[in-house]
Amino acid sequence: MRLALASLVVLMGISLGAASVAQTMTTSQANEVKQAEERFAAADKNADGKLTLEEAKAGMPRIASSFSKIDVEKKGYVTLDQIKAMILKK
Repeated sequence: MRLALASLVVLMGISLGAASVAQTMTTSQANEVKQAEERFAAADKNADGKLTLEEAKAGMPRIASSFSKIDVEKKGYVTLDQIKAMILKK
């Protein structure tokens, strides 16, 4: 019983934390994220969920110009989550 209650409290905290993040996103950021999602989908020509520098140059030139800052692990690609994180840091 105590374990179930503790689990519920943790889950509620996670849910509230996620809601808090969503509430702190500005309208401008939300619009930018939506646009990034659409442009990412169009630029990701092989639909692997990753943008190479070449794909970014062709479909998301602003991302291409910041590619090395976004690809901090130097994997040779960026993901939509990395792009969203960059948008939210602004």
